[in-house]
Formats: sequence, structure tokens, C-alpha cells
Amino acid sequence: MEHPQSHLLRRGRFSEPGRVYLLISTTKDRTPFFKDFQSARCLPLHFAEAQHEGSLQSLAWVIMPDHIHWLVELGDATLATVMRRFKSRSRCSLHKIGKVKGQLWQVGYHDRALRREEDLRAFARYVVANPIRAGLVERLGDYPLWDAIWVSTPTAPEGCACRSLGETLEDTSLW
Repeated sequence: MEHPQSHLLRRGRFSEPGRVYLLISTTKDRTPFFKDFQSARCLPLHFAEAQHEGSLQSLAWVIMPDHIHWLVELGDATLATVMRRFKSRSRCSLHKIGKVKGQLWQVGYHDRALRREEDLRAFARYVVANPIRAGLVERLGDYPLWDAIWVSTPTAPEGCACRSLGETLEDTSLW
């Protein structure tokens, strides 16, 4: 059901190809679906799927227990299309493995366009450090549900920004 004031969230929203955006989406009623590692593991596949279809370039992401942060450079799709597809596909995946019965995502999402002069790597560091600020871990390397294109992975296919979820990174100063 659409909330009476939700249209106000979209006022002034503009999708500019080539622009970098931070996208944040929250689970329905802030239910911590992604505390379950198997559920959380499904999401990176859908981040990568959006990239492979040309909708965006995924720059960094972190999966929190009840929401996601996704830093992207928009491609040939609108923000609304990207988020609609991501939410639909991730919900279907989790439904198929029996992790979700009803609604997974809260209606709407937050987006923030980065200014061209903003330091992209510093912003990506801020995004992936969310688990530290939330008190989930003391070091980023102890949290497996994040990625950034500046982290190189010997096992990742060429051109793929995703790293194995089981890997950890002790020193983020490398990127």
C-alpha cells in the first residue's frame, strides 16, 4: 500500500546518467532479514546483475541487518527502474529459498547525488564502514557483507567488482 505522503519523497528526483548516487533501501518494518547470512548472500548477485545489464556501475555496497547502502554510477536506467528491479529480484530470490513470505522492502528508497568534487573513495570508505559505526564489528575486515571496486580480488572474474563474501580485508588504506 502506498503511503499518503510517499509521493513527496520523489519530488525533484532526477536520474542523470554518469552521475554517482548513494542509494539506501530499508526492509519492511526494519526487520533484520539480513542477519541471516544466507539471505544476505543473495543481494550481491542482484547488485552485479544491475551492472551486467548496463543499468549502472556498482562502486561500493554494504548490507546491514535491516537495510542496504549502494554507491553506484548510473548508466542507462533511471534510479526508479534500478531500485524497482533490485527490490523485485531480491525479494523473489529470498522467497524461492523460503526466507521471505511477504513484503521484503519498505516502500520507496533514499537517494543522494554526489557532487562531482566529492572524494569518491573517501565516500565509499564511509559507506562500507557502516558496520563499524553501528557497533556490529570493531574492524571492517571482520564484516563480510561489503564490497568496493577499489578492493582487488585475485579470484574475481575480470571486470567484476564483486569479491568473495568469505574474504576479509584488514587494511582499507590500500584503497
